[in-house]
Amino acid sequence: MLVIISDMHLGDGTTASSISPSAFHLFSNRLRETAYYASFRRDGSYRPIDSLDLLLMGDILDPLHSTLWLDTAPNTANYTRPWTDTGSPNFAQILSETTKAILDVNRESLEILQQCANGEIILLPPANARGEPDPYSKEHISVRVRIHYMVGNHDWYYHVPGNAFDEIRNVISKSMGLCNDFGPFPYDLDEQPALREILASYRVFARHGDYYDKFNFNREKGRDHATLGDVFTMDVCNRYPVEVQKRYGDRLPSGIIDCLRRITNIRPALAAPLWISGQIKRHAGSAALETELKAIWDNLCDEFIQLDVVREEDKAFKFDIVDAMELLLKISKRTSFETVNDIVLWVRDRLHENERSLVGHALHEPAFLDNSARFIVYGHTHHHEIVALDSDGEPSLEQDQFYFNSGSWRSYYNLAVKDPSEQKFVRYQTLTYLTFYKDGERAGQLFETWSGAYI
Repeated sequence: MLVIISDMHLGDGTTASSISPSAFHLFSNRLRETAYYASFRRDGSYRPIDSLDLLLMGDILDPLHSTLWLDTAPNTANYTRPWTDTGSPNFAQILSETTKAILDVNRESLEILQQCANGEIILLPPANARGEPDPYSKEHISVRVRIHYMVGNHDWYYHVPGNAFDEIRNVISKSMGLCNDFGPFPYDLDEQPALREILASYRVFARHGDYYDKFNFNREKGRDHATLGDVFTMDVCNRYPVEVQKRYGDRLPSGIIDCLRRITNIRPALAAPLWISGQIKRHAGSAALETELKAIWDNLCDEFIQLDVVREEDKAFKFDIVDAMELLLKISKRTSFETVNDIVLWVRDRLHENERSLVGHALHEPAFLDNSARFIVYGHTHHHEIVALDSDGEPSLEQDQFYFNSGSWRSYYNLAVKDPSEQKFVRYQTLTYLTFYKDGERAGQLFETWSGAYI
């Protein structure tokens, strides 16, 4: 039995909040139930499984959404950001501090994973002589969960080699009960042959999905380097509430800073300006203050475009992603938040952001083309999907191929569709996981998925 989850984005609490521990309690209960039913085999007998594999497929811990990186100032000797030299002692030190803060804030949640790994959560009744569950037995089968960690675009730091990073990974492994080999957490399955073989036994191919996102992955530099997505998240989204508080302090209405920190939980992401202006109006009720806070946003965007790391990505004689962002930010600067809201709504309606899919890339994966994998699994987009890719036309379904997106575990503030211009958002939590079976488990089923939302 193989379970895949991704995109938890567990943070240190300095920006958006992580999903609550209740999600992990819910997951552990469902994992126990799933393991029980997986023990019923194709021939009708009950044979308890003794272990299962849980793949954490990227963006699990989220050091990027932390303001601890902002404690060092530009043009100083100790200036450190996700895009500065990973070989600097300051880089590993800040990553270590941020990681420990994440582990501490999410201790209750991660202890549940550790208990799963220790065989304390999933306890199954043994089989009796007739191959049935024995509900009267005082003994139980302890099912150990082997937890594997792959990185994505928000936790790529744990892929960087080096002794200082090994120490950080060791802390993570102990806190979460991981079974990863010593050394960098893998980004590609080829970097971890043992994990690749486990997935291959289920005919599953998996990657985070950022590989196909130019804003969040640079194929020329590889996964040990930051991207424009990192820069924008850190120096605009993370920094905005910090700068607002720094400049206005106690003069701000109560609660507005906490609301601004939730920018990263807004869906669709293009609705961030709607959220900002809506919170300012709700808490401040002042057009003058809205204008001043809009000016802070504009200045941060200007500084972002002028950063060396951003200008280096600007390709001469080619309209690229930097040019597109520069154009968008210039339009934003010359308008009020209210006008930006109108632009956002117009763009959202035409781009259908919530329907964005990576399924087209699955059709070109070598594992799909050579039929070595029946199931292509990506994460990254936070949009859970099941898409039929191909079939041999036979009713046995033995060769049907599917694409899955593993969704996310997040708290979201989703823009209400009744009248988006009213800037109303609804909060809820989402939780998705995928399960794959082999050797006649689950009475011969091959996979199942579970995706839920709750308040």
